[in-house]
Amino acid sequence: MKTLTFTHLFAGALLATTAWTSAHAAEPAAGAEIERGRYLATAGDCIACHTAPGGKPMAGGLALASPMGPIYSTNITPSKTQGIGSYTLEQFTAALRHGKRADGANLYPAMPYTAYAKTSDEDIAAMYAYFLQGVSAVDEAPARQTDLPFPFNIRASLGLWNAMFHDATPFKADLSQTPEWNRGAYLSQGLAHCTTCHTPRTALMAEDHQRSLGGGEVGGWHAPNITSDKTSGIGGWSVDELVTYMRGLPVPGKGPAAGPMAEAIDHSLKHLTPQDLKAIAVYIQSVPAVANDKARQSADRFGQARDDLDSVRGTALPRDFDALTGPQLYDAYCASCHQAQGQGSDGDGLPALFHNTSLGHANSNNLVQVLLHGIHRVGTDSVMPAFAHELSDRQVTTLSNYLLTTYGNPEASVSEAQVAKLRDPATAGTDATLLTLARAGMAVGAVALLALIAWLMRRRRQR
Repeated sequence: MKTLTFTHLFAGALLATTAWTSAHAAEPAAGAEIERGRYLATAGDCIACHTAPGGKPMAGGLALASPMGPIYSTNITPSKTQGIGSYTLEQFTAALRHGKRADGANLYPAMPYTAYAKTSDEDIAAMYAYFLQGVSAVDEAPARQTDLPFPFNIRASLGLWNAMFHDATPFKADLSQTPEWNRGAYLSQGLAHCTTCHTPRTALMAEDHQRSLGGGEVGGWHAPNITSDKTSGIGGWSVDELVTYMRGLPVPGKGPAAGPMAEAIDHSLKHLTPQDLKAIAVYIQSVPAVANDKARQSADRFGQARDDLDSVRGTALPRDFDALTGPQLYDAYCASCHQAQGQGSDGDGLPALFHNTSLGHANSNNLVQVLLHGIHRVGTDSVMPAFAHELSDRQVTTLSNYLLTTYGNPEASVSEAQVAKLRDPATAGTDATLLTLARAGMAVGAVALLALIAWLMRRRRQR
């Protein structure tokens, strides 16, 4: 299951749940236009959300974890019966820019139309040519359909949300900036949809533009602050380091990408041109700094080489393996790769655990996610194995807290309840509070409406 929130909210796209007929067929496009559309669709990371494990490209069926429950991606191949083969350019544009299906119904913001709206008409036309002429049609519907609980199953309610929070205006260049900066801003704000994951949300699940790129939540993963703040953001990274990271290559002291970010790199970012990656890096480094009061120093400055072997040697293992100590768990599951003192092995691409951003953030979700689910990269073996099938919630909690206090941020911590929630990708990003607030809000609105109707009727009788 891919993870996201009303936040990754959202890194996937739901262009259509059914096919809709149209009197207008797509005009044949030149090969160069189709290829440009393919590149733009890659920048938008469409395939990551619209391809289920073992499924056909763009045929949908992937479960996207959101605060409201799983949202299933749809078939966006040019199938006329199950996909978007009958969409006109105008309908395709409405989906990307306004979050509208061909029948006029609202899409869930799991399809990041709030970011895709920045895309130019010319680039949308190129993507349309690619999807209809460069993608193989799959005449099969996804096995599962989205079925969110009330009131999120009422798509019409998204019309009000869009009216309040969605800006469908295409990107406008800032003439005071360089062409490179503007290219980076166009991609970052648009197809790459960086704010969708890395910007915190308000109570109504809209992006908090006052803290843009200041860190967000993505289906149980923490998308860190990537503003220019030198302590809690990436102000201490160089442009070259950011480019290297987006190419999927190791950056000493920074920790490897995992979860949704690893997917974005493998399916999208590493396939972009060096010029576009540099432009994105230049723009990201210019974003106004957003400080995090919990970050007392940069995430890559915590910890040092050390071991607790003395507490392991000659000590019998407990009969109850849930009573294993942090050093015992580290020695059994971590030391063979990360070495006895957490120093790693650069020659083998195994990072040190100290001075490592993966252990330096105040939010500890990513550490738990990696221990449970590992780090997987497209086209390669696992970068790190998953231990969910071997370690209990208590063991993961004990090991996580040992790693944090020994090599990472000692002010961060992990609880068993946190581990239990993150263990199941289907529920990792759910938020019962959001559902309660939504239902309470609708109840208050209904009471207010009834009160207004009663007041109007009383005034009418008085007249």
